[in-house]
Amino acid sequence: MDKTSNHCITRVEPPGEPSTSSEPATDFVFIESTTEKTQMKIESQGGQDSGLRDLHAPSTETNGSCPHPSECRENLPKKKKGIKGKLIDVFSNFPGGKKKLSLAENDRAETNNKPLTVEQIREHLDGDKFFQATRHLIALERALYSNLDGKNDEELSRDQSKVELLYEFLKNKVFNIIKNSIGLAPANPSLLVHAVDTIVEQEEEDEKYKSEKSPDKIVTHRPRKWREIWLDTVKQSITDRMKDTQHTSCAENLSATALCFLHMGKTMKEDMIIVVRHIKQCYPPQFHVCRTYAECYHNYFSSQLQLIADFELGDKDTYLLLTWVQNIYPNDIRKNSILVKELDDAKLGSLLPPKTIKQLETKYLCNEAASVRNWLAKSLEVEVKRWSEEREPEKLDGHFHSELAIDVIQTIHGGQKRAAEITPELAGQLSVILLMELSAFLKSYKKVLEEFKEKNKQHSYFKAMIIANINNCMSFRDHTEKTTTSAQDNEKVKILTTLSEIESSSYDVLLQDLIAELKPVFRKLTQSKWLSCSETMTEILQATSSHISEFETLRDPFYQAIVEKTHGHLVREYIVRLMKKKVSLKTPELQQNLSKLIVAHASLLQSFCKEKGSKATWLDSALPKLAEIIRLQDSSAIKIEVATLANAYPDISKKHLAAILYIKGNLPNNEAKSILSILDVSPKPTTSFETLFSAVRVS
Repeated sequence: MDKTSNHCITRVEPPGEPSTSSEPATDFVFIESTTEKTQMKIESQGGQDSGLRDLHAPSTETNGSCPHPSECRENLPKKKKGIKGKLIDVFSNFPGGKKKLSLAENDRAETNNKPLTVEQIREHLDGDKFFQATRHLIALERALYSNLDGKNDEELSRDQSKVELLYEFLKNKVFNIIKNSIGLAPANPSLLVHAVDTIVEQEEEDEKYKSEKSPDKIVTHRPRKWREIWLDTVKQSITDRMKDTQHTSCAENLSATALCFLHMGKTMKEDMIIVVRHIKQCYPPQFHVCRTYAECYHNYFSSQLQLIADFELGDKDTYLLLTWVQNIYPNDIRKNSILVKELDDAKLGSLLPPKTIKQLETKYLCNEAASVRNWLAKSLEVEVKRWSEEREPEKLDGHFHSELAIDVIQTIHGGQKRAAEITPELAGQLSVILLMELSAFLKSYKKVLEEFKEKNKQHSYFKAMIIANINNCMSFRDHTEKTTTSAQDNEKVKILTTLSEIESSSYDVLLQDLIAELKPVFRKLTQSKWLSCSETMTEILQATSSHISEFETLRDPFYQAIVEKTHGHLVREYIVRLMKKKVSLKTPELQQNLSKLIVAHASLLQSFCKEKGSKATWLDSALPKLAEIIRLQDSSAIKIEVATLANAYPDISKKHLAAILYIKGNLPNNEAKSILSILDVSPKPTTSFETLFSAVRVS
């Protein structure tokens, strides 16, 4: 503490306003009606001990290093006497009156072990020498009750009254200091030390009186139980400070409940730091002052939260209450680096009982799920309304874009973030619930999208709308993959399945026009001029290229997927033409020529689709293998090629193979049957595989 004066005592800020100024402080003034009344009573007693000065509090400043209470005020300047003080001096020095003793004379009286008079003790009190005052007051009290001979009841009552009025005056001053300890201790620790030592002295005297079994007349005043009064004063001081929200600044739009929590938490944290740094050293260990203060703050905070929890809380208040109980209080306050040791030693526990917390968490999870569900529904409504507008979707990095996925994922992230601000465990529970909400939402999304596809094919930007919605699926997929755990695999599978269905059905819609355009072109491959159909293949590839260019506004994975779907369609349609049984070639030469043509066409398709972005290399060998079966004349060689084909494409059936063998017009029936039997002994696949022939219908 910076040195500011040669004295120890400074002004104390009122409760709720700890002094942080380094400037010299003004007088610390206790304004208590009870103290003023006590003064008036003491002055009204008259007699040789009635020369009491006006009540006033200390008017000195701290030097940051305070001596023992018995020495703390020795260097204070003398105060000017008011009119009342001068009058008292006149009457005190008037013949027949008793001259008022100076402090030096008081000290000499103390040295002679003579009990001080009421007036002398009062001078100690006026000088804030509580420790000295209480010792002499105890001595005076003992002298009073140990010398009862020769005193009638009236005299005893009058003397008792004087002593008790002094005690009342001392008590008011001491406990005013205790009450204002938070504001006083940082700047005026010596004053608090005086007060604490006084309480300790009174407690010791209580114990002495109990052990000495004092006369009945004294029992009415002993034990005085100042330690209990101290605890009650601390509790009341804390209650007052925790209630006084006017010194906590209110953030904009902060609810009354939020302000209440903020004030109590802020007050407890800041006050406890003062207790640990400044008040603790003013007390002897047996007071357990840090634990006592911590328990008082904690108990008040807890009682207020319990009152709030007993009401029917709204969504925001439930969240706010749990955030304070489960996060802010245990982490920001109890784990504060300055407070953590003292608060851990206090073993405070939670602000609310586990049962109440569990009930609040259950309610919060229900509230949060309902809130997220509501926002997702609103987001979908906005998206559907946007579809009805004759307006092209926005583009983002060259791809058609929709805000739906962003809105949905932000809503879910917001819910998870709020839960995580309470506890990670609660966030985990909510994550499971929100995953189910997302699954349900995507089913609703799929439903309304299918309705749009059915009813809005004439929309000016129909394909653009479909592409934008396909692009949404990537964000939903990424979110699901990144946020789900192994324990959530079932919900994860449901979500990814729904997304795959949305994507696949949307691809089909986008490819409808291409498929319709290619159908009559592929029919040309079945005409008698099969062997001179180069122009037909060129037409197929040109039409396909034109449509594929429309898909470039798809995001990369989806563009690749639709190109591969197109690749598969071209290969299947070619196979369909081969299996129409329109051509049966009788000579090996014709079969070889057709085989060469199929290989050439396969190469064209493969190069074209690869150039467009297809990575479906599993399709590349289908047409060449069929061409090889048509070319080969040896039955055994054909069987080997059939086995290879069946291994690469397990979904080929005997009907498919028979249609290919039909082209070989010179193949005997018995050899054809033997070749077909190869499919009976081909190994069945044990894992999933891409299907090619199963979509090809054979008559």
